[in-house]
Amino acid sequence: MLSLTNVTKRYTSRTALSGISLEVEAGSTVGLLGPNGAGKTTLFNCLSRLYTPTTGNIDFCGETILDLPAHKIAGLGIGRTFQNVASFSNMSVRDNIRVGAHSASGGDPFTDAFRIGRARTEAKKIDATTQELIDWLDLGDVAEIPVAGLPFGTQKRVELARALATNPRILLLDEPAGGLNHDEVEELGDLIRKVRNERNVTVLLVEHHMSLVMSVSDRVVVMNFGRKIAEGTPEVVQKNPDVIAAYLGGGDS
Repeated sequence: MLSLTNVTKRYTSRTALSGISLEVEAGSTVGLLGPNGAGKTTLFNCLSRLYTPTTGNIDFCGETILDLPAHKIAGLGIGRTFQNVASFSNMSVRDNIRVGAHSASGGDPFTDAFRIGRARTEAKKIDATTQELIDWLDLGDVAEIPVAGLPFGTQKRVELARALATNPRILLLDEPAGGLNHDEVEELGDLIRKVRNERNVTVLLVEHHMSLVMSVSDRVVVMNFGRKIAEGTPEVVQKNPDVIAAYLGGGDS
């Protein structure tokens, strides 16, 4: 589904990514692991077209995405959450999810504003999608509450709901465990499995939380200083000497 070939991202003073190649098969969960500064988020920003690689190529379903601007990426079926919660804090949970659903609706500002013709049908679809995700993620009790007033773990679920509302084929999760306590991380692991198994969404997970990545991933890619140093099943990767030296030796987080 997703293929990166020799992706490199250079800045004036440093190289953030150096010749990264990897593939993500449809229906799988791939964990992208590494310590802070390994280049994981830079890679995600290339995938979502916030950054343009210096060299290399990124294909989604056999077509390059490098010719597309960032605002076209969701329309391809690539959804994303962010390391820092990027919800509209003064809007309700429901309206945040509606934003995601609207981006996948194909409407235009004029007909949407006046609910003319096709926009009426699209509005009903958006409402239905939003309510289904509210129910699926157990957000009913907070659906009308502004996101800013919610616990951090709940805010993360809202951001996930908004990403799922774009109807993605692949979901990019950027450090979803950041700021969560131990119980919340366990719940997150269950939720990631649920997203893949119940919604048939392929998952690419960027995380430095070792136990979460190992528990949910079919395959793990490990980066350090912008380079891929290991790839394989969780069992194989955990035994790799380079991974132990670069990451496991520093302890879980």
